[in-house]
Amino acid sequence: MTSNVNEKARSEVREIVMNALGRLTSEGRLPAEPLPPFTVEQPADSSHGDFSCNAALVSAKTFRKNPRETAAMVAEAAILDGTLFERIEVAGPGFINFFLKPLWFGETVSTVLSEGERYGRTELGQGKRVLVEFVSANPTGPMHIGNARGGAIGDCLASLLDYAGYSVEREFYINDAGNQVNKFGLSLDIRYKQLFGSDEEMPEDSYHGQDIIDHAKAFADKYGDKYMSVSEEERRKALVEYALPINIKGLEDDLLKYRIKYDTWFRESSLHESGKVAEVVEMLKAKGVTYEQDGALWFKATDFGDDQDRVLVRANGVPTYFVPDIAYHYNKLVTRGFDKAIDILGADHHGYIARMKAAMTALGVDADKLDIVIMQMVRLVRKGETVKLSKRSGKAITLATLLDEIPMDAARFFFNLRDPDTHLEFDLDLAVEESSKNPVFYVQYAHARICRLIEKLAEDGVTLGGVTPDKLTFTEEAELAVIRQLAVLPDTINEAAKDYNPSKITRYSYELAQLFHKFYDSCKIKGEADNVVFSRLALCAAVKTVIKNLLDMLKVEAPEKM
Repeated sequence: MTSNVNEKARSEVREIVMNALGRLTSEGRLPAEPLPPFTVEQPADSSHGDFSCNAALVSAKTFRKNPRETAAMVAEAAILDGTLFERIEVAGPGFINFFLKPLWFGETVSTVLSEGERYGRTELGQGKRVLVEFVSANPTGPMHIGNARGGAIGDCLASLLDYAGYSVEREFYINDAGNQVNKFGLSLDIRYKQLFGSDEEMPEDSYHGQDIIDHAKAFADKYGDKYMSVSEEERRKALVEYALPINIKGLEDDLLKYRIKYDTWFRESSLHESGKVAEVVEMLKAKGVTYEQDGALWFKATDFGDDQDRVLVRANGVPTYFVPDIAYHYNKLVTRGFDKAIDILGADHHGYIARMKAAMTALGVDADKLDIVIMQMVRLVRKGETVKLSKRSGKAITLATLLDEIPMDAARFFFNLRDPDTHLEFDLDLAVEESSKNPVFYVQYAHARICRLIEKLAEDGVTLGGVTPDKLTFTEEAELAVIRQLAVLPDTINEAAKDYNPSKITRYSYELAQLFHKFYDSCKIKGEADNVVFSRLALCAAVKTVIKNLLDMLKVEAPEKM
């Protein structure tokens, strides 16, 4: 864990306020009543203080006093000697505003530099084991734009949770069993037979993509018409066993190109082969939470908060897709014992949450250990118009074709610019633009700008040795604003981790870059007094450290030259 300079300051505010109230109570100036919970926050406008406390406001009924009068009494009774604060002011209806001593700003910069790549890491997760399952694209075809967003969100969320002190693993769930694989086999079968004169038409709900045709041709090139004389079942099995591994390898290669490496590729088929799918049905029966109707076996999901009961086994004896999904989540939380399982799913899976939590509860598993992040759709835009087809191939844009068009860094950063549960408009023109309008370029440019500054100052013999708070002096508001942003990083990490929202990290990094560019453009460095040059160089180095840490978390390059 790294130092949280903001938390240290907040704790001191609480201690100062509580001690002041204790003195006022002992002197009989305030009644000895329990104090309601109060908050310590950072005002958006620093002229209102670095920290603000609402203790006087929330205790108005308790003390039977005007909050502003109480606030004035607290300010008068407060002792600031030996604290981080230099003064207190009372504002508005009774806010108590605290102003930090200059030394705190130096301590913050010094802390960032001393902790380096560890700065911002927290112990929120306390080492708890978390499994993040994301993308899990259907292996019967290539990944689409929704998968691209899910990949960026899931991978960055896993990195974020690691930063927040969790023990994190990434997992891809391969749907290599069930209806979609049967449909895959059917589609391959028809395309294969067509190569040898069959006039059988492709059903409307089969897979019509070019990839199916390519697989059938490659299979025919390898085996000729050998499989025309075997049973349909044997032919389809052979086609699937040939094509599915190729598709899965393609998914893995595309995701590695996207800088995503999974700890585990978990096969749905393993749950069927090991008997776990049948076993989970028997477990639910034994719990007394199933019933038969119209020849099918149903789960009493409404008893556990779902809006309707769910079919487990159809009348023909075939389990629904819901059953292996139950077995899979039981495997995550019980068999493998993860403290938390997080799924990243598309908006069309919203109804999935209640039914899966109901199943876990019915099996005696704490449903709160399962969290599902619902991700909204992506709209690709070029020149203000929605893009539906790839200009290069004439087909729907896939992850692979997208990465042929835009830089990898832009893809990963842009897909995390908005909260997962909001629709995302992805501007393809902006993603390749090298200007301050492009958020990832803007952040990367801040890093490169600092690298160039450090290099130029080193040429002049100006370098950073040991940086201690007493060597640093900051007086300009542009400097202080940057330092305040540096200080809130650990809080931002914790907040983003709690919300499962890595977009808070991209926004934070963009805001830091904004504050840095503003500081850099308004505060000279070269040619100033030695202590000013040293302090501003230290501040720049601290910003560089934090930007590098965050871009590493997002798996985005932090270039030294642009």
